[in-house]
Amino acid sequence: MHVGADFQNGTCRFIVWAPNQHHLTLVLPEENQRFSMDKSGDGYWIYTLDGLKAGTRYLYELDDKTQKPDPASHYQSEGVFGASQVIDHDAFCWSDQKWRGLGLKDLIFYELHVGTFTPAGTLKAIQGRIKELHELGINAVELMPITQFSGIRNWGYDSVFPYAVHNSYGKPDDLKALVNECHNHGVALFMDCVYNHLGPEGSCLNSYGPYFPSTRIGRWGASVNLDGPQNEGVRNYFLENLIHWLSRYHLDGIRLDAVLSMHDKRSPHFLAELNKKVYGYAKTVIRKTYLIAESGYNIPQVLTPINRGGFGFDAQWLDDFQHALFALLTGEREGYYNGYGSVQDLAETLTDGFVFVGDEPNYKRKRPDESYSWIPADQFIVFSQNHDQVGNRLLGDRLTALSGFEAAKLAAGVILLSPYVPLLFMGEEYGETAPFQFFIDYQSNELAESVRAGRKREFALFHWQGEVPDPQNIQTFEKSKLNWQTRNTEQGQKILSYYRALIKLRKKHPIFQPQTKRQIKCIRTKAQVLFVHKQSHNAEAVIIANCAKTPVRCDFPLEDGTYVKVLDSSDFVYDDLGPTLPTFTIKDGYTHTLSAFNLVVLLKKSQGDKLVD
Repeated sequence: MHVGADFQNGTCRFIVWAPNQHHLTLVLPEENQRFSMDKSGDGYWIYTLDGLKAGTRYLYELDDKTQKPDPASHYQSEGVFGASQVIDHDAFCWSDQKWRGLGLKDLIFYELHVGTFTPAGTLKAIQGRIKELHELGINAVELMPITQFSGIRNWGYDSVFPYAVHNSYGKPDDLKALVNECHNHGVALFMDCVYNHLGPEGSCLNSYGPYFPSTRIGRWGASVNLDGPQNEGVRNYFLENLIHWLSRYHLDGIRLDAVLSMHDKRSPHFLAELNKKVYGYAKTVIRKTYLIAESGYNIPQVLTPINRGGFGFDAQWLDDFQHALFALLTGEREGYYNGYGSVQDLAETLTDGFVFVGDEPNYKRKRPDESYSWIPADQFIVFSQNHDQVGNRLLGDRLTALSGFEAAKLAAGVILLSPYVPLLFMGEEYGETAPFQFFIDYQSNELAESVRAGRKREFALFHWQGEVPDPQNIQTFEKSKLNWQTRNTEQGQKILSYYRALIKLRKKHPIFQPQTKRQIKCIRTKAQVLFVHKQSHNAEAVIIANCAKTPVRCDFPLEDGTYVKVLDSSDFVYDDLGPTLPTFTIKDGYTHTLSAFNLVVLLKKSQGDKLVD
């Protein structure tokens, strides 16, 4: 059942799931009109109005005479406590008819938060930056959640109207215009969605039905009712939500937050139903469509096809990769970095994906004879930074602030030249130093205080020093905005050119694109240097990463043949110090000193090969 207000050519069909209501009234407050809705089967109520104007505001009156917004509202122009608004989705003029999408293995993601990405903090303002991202080599933008939450600033994971574009970011047509702009520049647009919980302020769903029963409480509050009494309407609500965003907004994919927190005893599991729903939709359109999972834990079932008993996600964020790389470069070992930190951990995640496996509370390092190299490389999305790994630090500090620019550049090289699908976090491509902190804008002082206390408890595991920034203070939000002027500094331009060179190298040479992981052999030296030998057909390459904060002298264990240096993070064009490694050809057994956090890329020289432009 398609819930919400479906408007076409002046006719609007209102459908709402309210199984426990005896009467339901459609209210048009500005027209001073009321209509008794018709009860349909399975708890749905329906009413159709002719001659209605797009933009009309409406509410539903329940048995207790309270008036509530539509649970599937497409727009809340007055915020979470205001009336819902009828949207004419057919009015927008699309020009992306030739867009067919991109293969997963070809994607280079760029995650951003709408409110802090530009000074204006709107969807319209992002459009002006798409060309720059495209010129850098980015071809997939991923928006942190943009659905309606309480207040005007929030990460978006406290949404209470999953069908509505947040009113402070713009209107529904503004999101469509951004998608259109992306597609016309060859860039896919993804969005983060949250189905495992709703925000604590402004939700009206439980007034209509048992969406989030209080009998099941998760980490973020009441969990979604996927297998309890009257769960069918709940499941339908979220299944339809996926299609709402993919069809009406032409999105290329959805990243689903914390999938393993969505517990379901039914068969098939709700996550498998979600993917089956997307597969069915994808067959009806000409562009590629993806569903990506986020999970702090690793279970193969997430990526296993549905016909083999899995959930069938197209890809998964690989936190293990970030934890191994970040712990190695920063020296941190607390919280979720506990158990990581060796060069071998990074080598293991490069060749096998998972270092730790299992769900909570049975999350542990995998056995020596346990391997997950059967999972295709393009099903893992990797990063050195993202909203979680930056924003869920005490001060929201980036890798540049923790270990310096050279360490951040090394991390970028490992990510962008990995066998997986890379993701960058907004601003890292020019060395942004502004923090990304956690912020909210609740009306309830009690709720704001509860969030403050919760953040302090969360950081206790890490023993970080300093005061927790007040999430409710507007300055916390303002400090988290990107400083675009940094991009134009001398250092910003050097880092930007480095990222551009890495992306160009990845796109130019298939050996740096996702491939079968068994074609990769990682060799660890006694020092903190990682040698990654890659081979694909007749092409061979070596990535050398000195993960130490001091220079290291070592032998180069290369395969037979001669190699040519094609990228060096210490080159003058990327760094003030200049390279320590000469530009001439290098053979097996060559000994040299690598500077601190130095990354070097070598390609095997073959007669007639054009290695670089």
